[in-house]
Amino acid sequence: MRDFLRRIRLPLAFAALLLLSTTLMVVDRRTMLEGGRDHSWLSGVLVEIAVPIQKLIRLPVDLLGQTWADYVALVDLRRDNQTLRERVAALEEENLQFREALVASGNLERIVQMRENFEVPLLPAQVVGQDVFPWFRSILLDRGRSREVLSGMPVVSDEGLVGLVTATSPNASRAMILLDRQSAVDAIVQRSRARGIVRGKGAGELEFVFMVRGDDVQPEDVVITSGVGGVYPKGLRVGSIEAVQTEEARLLHTASVRPSVDFGRIEQVFIMLERGPIMDLLYTGEGDETGAEVGPQEARPSP
Repeated sequence: MRDFLRRIRLPLAFAALLLLSTTLMVVDRRTMLEGGRDHSWLSGVLVEIAVPIQKLIRLPVDLLGQTWADYVALVDLRRDNQTLRERVAALEEENLQFREALVASGNLERIVQMRENFEVPLLPAQVVGQDVFPWFRSILLDRGRSREVLSGMPVVSDEGLVGLVTATSPNASRAMILLDRQSAVDAIVQRSRARGIVRGKGAGELEFVFMVRGDDVQPEDVVITSGVGGVYPKGLRVGSIEAVQTEEARLLHTASVRPSVDFGRIEQVFIMLERGPIMDLLYTGEGDETGAEVGPQEARPSP
């Protein structure tokens, strides 16, 4: 008997719940037809019993529905976050392009002004590499012999003198900058016309060597190329005097010069497509005119 009851307990429970639900429906229907009176004691007891049972039965369904709703909302939230991140990235890229366009527009204005100031044709070139070794300072440019670039041509920027082309290939060239220890520029002080030689020190400064007798060199004086020597045109800005080292016993005095060009941030330069007579003599017969590459040591003028 116990085994039989154990086997039929689930069907009996289901039948009891079904009977209970049917009874509640009938009682509720009769109550509504009679004008909405209060439940009788039997219907009240049945309602009190049925409410927690129905809550218990609906609990898994409610939990599943809430979990599904949260999951769907979470998926939508992730999708919205991804869309917002993509939008922010696009706006940042657009903002970067606008800033770069503003910088480029300023560069274009300086290019136009430079071309108006020089009669020599200027070829824009991008700096694609730098050598920063103490014994050799140079930059690699993306213009070469195919654009009529030859060794010995000066390289400038809108800030001033950069250096000298020392080697070329069909589509690239290398330029020794003023900071190189083997660089030497005949220069003058713009204010007093004191003349000397600006030499590279391999670091971030230049050295101006000048005669003592009658020379007037002061801090903040602007130093420009003199045009003497046939290497660089006259009037290119080299830098400004920072400090003067004076020793009465010496024939020559020196001064430290701050370069006018920020070589650590240089991006674009201009190659002057004309070289001086000294450079023409130096490179004649060395293969530059026929397209052979010139080595760095061959390309450097003697100080």
